[in-house]
Amino acid sequence: MTNKISSKQQFLSLLPFALFLGLFLGTGIILTIQSVDFAFYQLPASIAIIPAVVLSIILGKLTTHSSIDKQIEQFIRGAGHSNITTMCIIYLLAGAFAVVAKSTGSVDASVQLGLAIFPDYLLLPGLFLVAACLSTAMGSSMGTIAAISPVALGFIDSANIDAALIAGCLISGAIFGDNLSIISDTTIASTRSQGAEMKDKFKVNFKFAIPAALICLIIFTLLGSEVNNPVNNETAITGLIPYIVILGLALMGVNVFVVLIIGIILAAIIGMFTNGYQLSQWLTDINAGFANMQDIFILSLFIGGLSELVRQQGGVTALTRLIKNLSSKLIPNNNKRAAGLGIASLAFISNFFTANNTVSIIVIGDTAKNLADEGNLSPAESASLLDIFACINQGLLPYGAQILLLGASLQISPLAIASHAFYPMVLFFVAGFAFWRYTTKG
Repeated sequence: MTNKISSKQQFLSLLPFALFLGLFLGTGIILTIQSVDFAFYQLPASIAIIPAVVLSIILGKLTTHSSIDKQIEQFIRGAGHSNITTMCIIYLLAGAFAVVAKSTGSVDASVQLGLAIFPDYLLLPGLFLVAACLSTAMGSSMGTIAAISPVALGFIDSANIDAALIAGCLISGAIFGDNLSIISDTTIASTRSQGAEMKDKFKVNFKFAIPAALICLIIFTLLGSEVNNPVNNETAITGLIPYIVILGLALMGVNVFVVLIIGIILAAIIGMFTNGYQLSQWLTDINAGFANMQDIFILSLFIGGLSELVRQQGGVTALTRLIKNLSSKLIPNNNKRAAGLGIASLAFISNFFTANNTVSIIVIGDTAKNLADEGNLSPAESASLLDIFACINQGLLPYGAQILLLGASLQISPLAIASHAFYPMVLFFVAGFAFWRYTTKG
């Protein structure tokens, strides 16, 4: 069908995505000017996408001369694609595990135990490592910040230490885990959109993330000073068991559905034996976890349907061709490197407009897959680039949810936090340099 559509019409079919990003970004900017808290999250992405879907259906009728019924059929087919459905179910299970783990005390135990390990003079690198480990285990940078920021506020109140530096440790560790975790929204979105195995993507990411993390540990050690650690050392190591088990099973290649279900059950069993966790509460928490994923669940369905409409109208082909041509001009005679540059740039720029790394990955997933196929990048490589550069930008945006939450919790400026978010900065250069060397021979 797309060969009957002119190049101009193909690019015109991309307008719905521009409308979606315009609504999402425009609302955020206006509300920011009005000093509304969490301005970029007042208009849910799942609502902002609806006008874009309507516009795409109208454009499809005009350019392909097919009926509204045909356009809606294409939308439903895209929303019901196996990758989209799988992604949505994983979101639900990941949400349920996060709530159950929090309710049974696994999150609090992990924070307390982690901070108790480090001596007072290594507080800053200790905070970074605790945030990194917890975020990797939870798969949520927001959940990590919410869990640790009250403890961090205690350090700031009881010692003469720069709040922005503490915040920089937390956002750095949270972004590390958000990017690396096998149950993170971004990992789920990037692997499913690129057709990659989670363990393979983890291995690729690991090569970039660990060097960047080591550099950050050195930075935080040099910037740190001795601080009295008020954390309670009487913690139960059993709180770590669910996280260790799901990470181990995932790295062994066990199906992610099985991994998450085991994690949900195991966390509940441990909670029942250690703090009287009830079956009725378990069921309530699972339902709450499902509800927490409602927005991203609906958005994924709508993006899947919208992407199919745009694909049928030639938009994906046009965008892929444009990015490929630009990348090839910047990097001639190396298709693999050019494709990597295109994918990384798309992820970085898209996240700048959406202020949500998961949303940005879902939006550009199809285009990134096409670029990867043409540049002979493996699914794990393209998924890793998507995740890394979306997370890098998310960790530096003063209007991103993570930095806004930290700013509100620690009562400091989001700009001050962004200026101390060393891990995303270091990762940008480490990942870029490593990929450049890896693709030297094209």
